[in-house]
Amino acid sequence: MKRFVKIALLAGAVGLASLGTAAAQADKPLTILESVPGLNFPFFVHMMNQMKAEADKLGGITVIESDGQDQTPKQTADVETAITQGVNGIVISPREVDAMAPALQEAVDAGIPVVTIDRRVNAVPGILAHVGADNVKGGEAQGNLIMKLYPNGAKIINLQGTPGASPAIDRNKGMHDVIDAAGDKYKFVFEQTANFKRADGLSVTESALAGMDGPPDVIVCGNDDMALGAIEALKGRNYTGVTVIGFDALPEALVAVRDGSLTATIEQFPGGQSRGAVDALVKFLRDGTKPEPLVLLTPVAITKENLNEAERIGEVK
Repeated sequence: MKRFVKIALLAGAVGLASLGTAAAQADKPLTILESVPGLNFPFFVHMMNQMKAEADKLGGITVIESDGQDQTPKQTADVETAITQGVNGIVISPREVDAMAPALQEAVDAGIPVVTIDRRVNAVPGILAHVGADNVKGGEAQGNLIMKLYPNGAKIINLQGTPGASPAIDRNKGMHDVIDAAGDKYKFVFEQTANFKRADGLSVTESALAGMDGPPDVIVCGNDDMALGAIEALKGRNYTGVTVIGFDALPEALVAVRDGSLTATIEQFPGGQSRGAVDALVKFLRDGTKPEPLVLLTPVAITKENLNEAERIGEVK
């Protein structure tokens, strides 16, 4: 009987120790690098804020904030510094997926879990997970909207994003897949990168319009900043009635949709991506839960009719 009690007490002690270890892991202090291509883009400011908010909510997390300043060498240096500092994990939206691959491979080789958001790095197989939007489907949503609004065909200006950025590539592909399959009645009269920047959207659109006899039917853009720049170029020539379609559902773009200067924008739920990525990384670090390797949210076109579906509609004044 005494032996049984001793064993029971020992088992209870082991159980309590296990619970204590689990609790300690659940509260384990962490240091995480959170990196975006550039905080000069409102889209990435929102993503960074959402990542930091999720880290605050989970508790016990020190965030190292990395602003890539729209320069791949700067973002690479930030990752390399974080590796040297011995961070517990990295959540990153890489500016250029191929150019950032060596630094992220270095992190993986150092045993630091990496979760990518927004932009997937296929060249690094050891990345823990990717949480993003299906940008091909987002581009398809743009193409389907063009066909819905112009069933008999249209002249289209296409402003593309940063060369080498996977969202730019995928959005352009999705949109072209839809439009190209519809035949010759849809014509791309001008296509060029405007680098995801508003100033470039303005200047590139001005150049495009200067070489045309009259306005196009549609200006489709890889993000909202370029779309808002294109709207300014149209105003400069007093062109009205041109359909302008953006991507990202920024609050300023939602105001433009509400007021009618922007026809539509594509919602890709960047806050959901950011929070999901941080949550997946922290669960892995604290209790070993392996996340789904690939989570893609499906973008939707936001127009006046469904404005309330936008993630950031609460920020619209």
